Amino acid sequence: MLNPRLKQLPHHTWDQLRALLDPLTPGRPDPLSLTIGAPQHPMPGFIADILDAERAGYSKYPPILGTPDWQAAVTAWLGRRYDLDDIEAARHILPVSGTREGLFNAAFVAVPETKAGKQPAVLMPNPFYQTYAAAAVSAGAEAIYLSATPDNGFMPDFTTLPEETLARTALIFMCSPANPQGTVASRAYIENLITCARAYDIVIIADECYGEIYTETPPLGIMEVARELTTSGDPYANILSFHSLSKRSNVPGLRSGLVVGDPELIAAYRELRSYGGSTSPLPVFAAAAAAWNDDDHVGVNRALYRQKFDIADRLIGNRFGHRRPEGGFFLWLDVEDGEKAAVHLWQKVGVRVLPGKYLARTDESGFNPGAAYIRVALVQSAEVTEEALSLIGDNL
Repeated sequence: MLNPRLKQLPHHTWDQLRALLDPLTPGRPDPLSLTIGAPQHPMPGFIADILDAERAGYSKYPPILGTPDWQAAVTAWLGRRYDLDDIEAARHILPVSGTREGLFNAAFVAVPETKAGKQPAVLMPNPFYQTYAAAAVSAGAEAIYLSATPDNGFMPDFTTLPEETLARTALIFMCSPANPQGTVASRAYIENLITCARAYDIVIIADECYGEIYTETPPLGIMEVARELTTSGDPYANILSFHSLSKRSNVPGLRSGLVVGDPELIAAYRELRSYGGSTSPLPVFAAAAAAWNDDDHVGVNRALYRQKFDIADRLIGNRFGHRRPEGGFFLWLDVEDGEKAAVHLWQKVGVRVLPGKYLARTDESGFNPGAAYIRVALVQSAEVTEEALSLIGDNL
């Protein structure tokens, strides 16, 4: 009676972690957790004030396109951040209730029943955000995983696949800055990907949720590169880019994000969401508009992450393949066996980290590109981060 596709869903990351560590006794009564990428920095005070002031809005159905204030704020931010001065909210933008929902549902817009007469393929990096695979499988596609390793700068080249595979590819998931490695896609990489996608009529879903969390240079956005690259036709054809307030503004519980891109895809996505989408309440739109309009709190946020990467540079140094990531807030440490290291750290010193194996798929040869690694989320305070990284550095 169950949909057989459910059996193809990836084994959930957190179920695997609980099965590994929960039966074991941690090495301290107050364990330190650096697993989930949920920001712990203070929420901007104005957000709570607006939610309270606008609470009467919870009694009304919100518009699926967002409020005029929200649309104006998002459009202005896209102009400031990516120099996109031709974005029209009604044509190019939709709100989503957090980008996890948005990324998942986008596959139902972009994946047809067949492509080139065969089962469609969906490409993604490996390791990957598990929602990508769940979206591909649920939409009836074959998920194809390309290993992201030090050899390719943790940015696999999708365009090198055989032509017969590209011909049936409906969708490519890319993430920049990458989760978990923090790599940022170069201009040449993005241009090559866009050119390939348009040649084979492939949709690119760009997960740019970490785009405001960077250490030095603001990461390029796929939309700005697409506009510069396009000489004729719609500059945003074949592209959907996702952004979120979760990381940018430390409000993962607000569940507020956006998708921007190809007007034809946005129109289809709007139709889908009118049946199965969860629209943000009016007070959330009001708070989100204020957050997108304000860049000061984002600068403070980045400074807090830089402080913790300074701590990592000092305590970890060049061990475990550590290098300061270009973006995001994770360390991706090569400890030879991520599961073994996670168990050791949990039992000996009570530090909880995520084995990289649980973010990746094992290929037919038995290779898992995450197996040697642990992912360490620098989302706690500087004090907790320093204590935890000191324990990791001293005990691995």
